[in-house]
Amino acid sequence: MSAAASPARRQWLRLAAALPALAAWPALAADAAADAASAPAEFSAAERALFVEPHLAGLKPPLELAYRFSRRGSLEPDLDDRVTLVLAANAAGGCCRAQARFLSGAEQFELPEVEDAQGNPVILYFLERDVREMQRRTKGQSGYFRKRIRMAVAQSATVRETMLPYAGRRVPAREVEIAPYVDDPLRARFQGLADKRYLFTLSPAVPGGVYAIATRVAGPAVGAPPLVAEELLADGATTTLARLGGLRPT
Repeated sequence: MSAAASPARRQWLRLAAALPALAAWPALAADAAADAASAPAEFSAAERALFVEPHLAGLKPPLELAYRFSRRGSLEPDLDDRVTLVLAANAAGGCCRAQARFLSGAEQFELPEVEDAQGNPVILYFLERDVREMQRRTKGQSGYFRKRIRMAVAQSATVRETMLPYAGRRVPAREVEIAPYVDDPLRARFQGLADKRYLFTLSPAVPGGVYAIATRVAGPAVGAPPLVAEELLADGATTTLARLGGLRPT
């Protein structure tokens, strides 16, 4: 593994130790021998974008990264809430020790502090909440949903470069889109949610690197509202939900 990738993997391992369920995500479960023997080519472009790049590099704590969170659709009541990533200096005085406030009230998702975050932990926090919601809605196993997402990021993700509006200007961004369950041999067990798509939008112009993370399950008929659509969106960013599934507004 390259010198750049190895510290990134180690920081995700530290995050996994803080929140054990996250150890199932990409680049988290490798042991020390695998870490030393791995090559950069082992990672797909999507894996590097989401789990290896140091999204928090260059930030000067203390500061907060603020995100809006929304849920729409016919499956559950609408939700509008906030996610805040609080960044402080780590033990060495650099960036960053991270603590998240992920939603509020009955929707609040409890998260541990991350002592030495380099990649933005909001990505894994969003995914972990997502698989728990999939488990609740379908009665399936969270480990199975993690596996399907992990495989999709590694093997079948679509990665695109684009320009998007942010804080009154247009900025470069990278989109990573996956559909983990479209070709799932077990999709009949959760048919209603099997067409779910995920869109991760990253930009170096956004503090913390995460422009948006969105998921969408289409409605039962053409033109019907989605069953459920959720989005985490950096303050200053514009919704990306319409970009899921091939629709590319100008």
